[in-house]
Amino acid sequence: MDIAWSLFTPWHSLAGGALIGLAASLLLLGNGQIAGISGILGNLLTREGRAPWRLAFLAGMVLSPLLLWSVMAEVAPATVQTPDIDTQTVARLLVGGFLVGLGTRLANG
Repeated sequence: MDIAWSLFTPWHSLAGGALIGLAASLLLLGNGQIAGISGILGNLLTREGRAPWRLAFLAGMVLSPLLLWSVMAEVAPATVQTPDIDTQTVARLLVGGFLVGLGTRLANG
């Protein structure tokens, strides 16, 4: 197995992790809420948990990489070659992701 060392970006990873930690800290200090994604999403789906900040937090997580990519497309990392994936593999990944999310939610994080 060959490792593509040119795609290894420890400083970018460190900066991304620091930004995630900053966002989680600001959410805790500002709202008194822990940034557990399964809890935020799970409570968003209930009537009593429908708070605008939950939707804004999740929308920001989904939209911020798209916004960054559209603004800074010229500095995007090189395209990584991935193998072709069949529909059975995709179905297994979706079922597995759902079960992990369900187990995480049932175990309270």
